[in-house]
Amino acid sequence: MPSAGEAYAPSVRAHSETVLRGFYDFHQEVGTGPIINPFPLDRSRRGGRAHAHHNPMEPYRNERSGLYRPTVPSRIPRSVPDAEFNEIFARLPSHRDRALVAFYVSTGARASELLSATVAGVDPGRQVIMVVRKGTRELQELPASTDAFVWLRLYQVEMAALIPTGRRQPLWWTLRRPVRPLTYHAAHRMFERVNDLAGTTATLHSLRHTAAYRMAEDPTLPLTDVQLVLGHAQLTTTQIYLNPRKEDVVRRVLAHHAKQTRRAAERASPAPAPGYRPETLEILFGNKTS
Repeated sequence: MPSAGEAYAPSVRAHSETVLRGFYDFHQEVGTGPIINPFPLDRSRRGGRAHAHHNPMEPYRNERSGLYRPTVPSRIPRSVPDAEFNEIFARLPSHRDRALVAFYVSTGARASELLSATVAGVDPGRQVIMVVRKGTRELQELPASTDAFVWLRLYQVEMAALIPTGRRQPLWWTLRRPVRPLTYHAAHRMFERVNDLAGTTATLHSLRHTAAYRMAEDPTLPLTDVQLVLGHAQLTTTQIYLNPRKEDVVRRVLAHHAKQTRRAAERASPAPAPGYRPETLEILFGNKTS
């Protein structure tokens, strides 16, 4: 039979854990505590009645909303508008850089994934390039645009005498001698320099977002195909590219206003009655100079 001290110890420990759990719960609510309570409720007690631990001195409240549970806004990925992308592409100084950017914006590959490609992983005939996925480390073929393979071929011809031969060799190399495999840091710095010249703020990762938006906006391309190309584990991640971009909304609304203006002008200037020549009426009313 346990002694009084032994029977008392578990109750003290349970009470202490309850106090500590309530302490961290309070600070989680006011935003001053950790994200996860270090004293979670025992799994066997989580299915109890609602508000089992509610303080009777406080009113009941809606746990799904409140001062410390603000609505989280939907995230819209940063993509590169077409005009900005054209300006950046025009500033690229080499065939290698043009090939890189063309592959980034057409495959949607992450910056590190595209740099993992080897000579053997390029198939211009099928228009695919093989990369190593960042999360799973698996090989995957990604479709790319025709322009990307054209720029790649120009780069390979230009660097043929400098790059080591072999199908297992890296596809991307530095332009400085002696040549070395291109790293993520070097590619990132290349794109930063081009941004400085173009006066833009795009990133290599924003090219991935741009490719994703372009694919998601194509009504003939299923969203599940876009998910596979981007390497998303969940379709809900791909669905964020269905959110309209601000610049696209502005462009479409301005086009709507322009259409309304043209229609109003057409209604204000009806066609002349039969028997009257339009050019004669324009000269008569001063709408056209002779």
